[in-house]
Amino acid sequence: MLNRKEFIKRITAVTASTLFGVGTTHGKSIFDSSFQDNPYPVFDLHCHPGSFYLKGTPTYEGDAFVIKTVNEMKSGKLSGTFISMVMDLPILKREETGIVPARAFNNGEAWQEYKRQLSILNDLFNIIDAMPAKSFSDLTTYKNSNQIAAFLACEGGDFLEAANQLDEVYADGVRSIQLVHYAPNPLGDLQTHPEQHNGLSKLGKDVVKKMNTLGMVIDVAHASQKTVTDVVDITQAPIILSHSILKMESTRPISSRAITPTHAKLVAQTGGVIGAWPSGFNNSFDEFVMNTLRLVDAVGINHVGLGTDMDSNFKPVLSSYKQLQQWTAALKKKGLSDEEVKKLAGGNVERVLGKVLRST
Repeated sequence: MLNRKEFIKRITAVTASTLFGVGTTHGKSIFDSSFQDNPYPVFDLHCHPGSFYLKGTPTYEGDAFVIKTVNEMKSGKLSGTFISMVMDLPILKREETGIVPARAFNNGEAWQEYKRQLSILNDLFNIIDAMPAKSFSDLTTYKNSNQIAAFLACEGGDFLEAANQLDEVYADGVRSIQLVHYAPNPLGDLQTHPEQHNGLSKLGKDVVKKMNTLGMVIDVAHASQKTVTDVVDITQAPIILSHSILKMESTRPISSRAITPTHAKLVAQTGGVIGAWPSGFNNSFDEFVMNTLRLVDAVGINHVGLGTDMDSNFKPVLSSYKQLQQWTAALKKKGLSDEEVKKLAGGNVERVLGKVLRST
């Protein structure tokens, strides 16, 4: 049986070959010109490459899935991303109407799950072509050298029992926390569950303040409008809503995860960014382009980005990073200027990260 070191060595060797359809073509790396082919570097506010968090022990199939997605990041000219752990994973179940919690966490279980997924991510950085990023200067350095800057994020603050735990989480390299996900947690109320805290809880307010102090990006995706309002009233820094879309008909799939213009404007009020979400809420890729522009109409060109939810999205209409160039080209075709497309692709996110993260 292979140990982890031997496994990483073998899977890395495989990655360099053409087994996964990437790596080299006629002796030349297919990545050599990727950052020149697309004039719009893209930053993804939310992804789960290869659904890495489902892994327990290393498998060739599981790691190959992660590697395939990360290689597509490179060929699609992704400059940076938040790779997000899913903190309430152990207690979720999928039903016909969506994802719901099956039970409550046991004592200490959420913290153990955080550490488990963190360990998986740290191992994966040995085999994927992305650089762990912790500061704003990392983003600019890696971008200038054609590397993907991968920031660690948590989807759900379920593991937090006190704000001072964030000192250890920050030391672990995590730079963004999405306060809530699908399971009710101690921090605040979410979109898809009856309210328990009337917005942010006392702990949630302490966490927001501590994240400001540390220089961590506050993500309000999945949060109720009241929770977002409370965050906006407290935060001293721009926030993000990493993946959502403006409401349309209530009969659309996962419509409970869509937001109103008023909800969206709360994020923009902080100087923040909303990641347009290419989920199955959209009927097609073309409609997703239209819905990106609807967000722009609602909050302005300076407050929209992209949040793909890659490899964990519901019936995605953008299912590969190879489609990033199609998205930026479609936006340009709709009449946006080069400068406007650059803002949506990554410029707006870079502005926010420059204000929130520590410079070094």
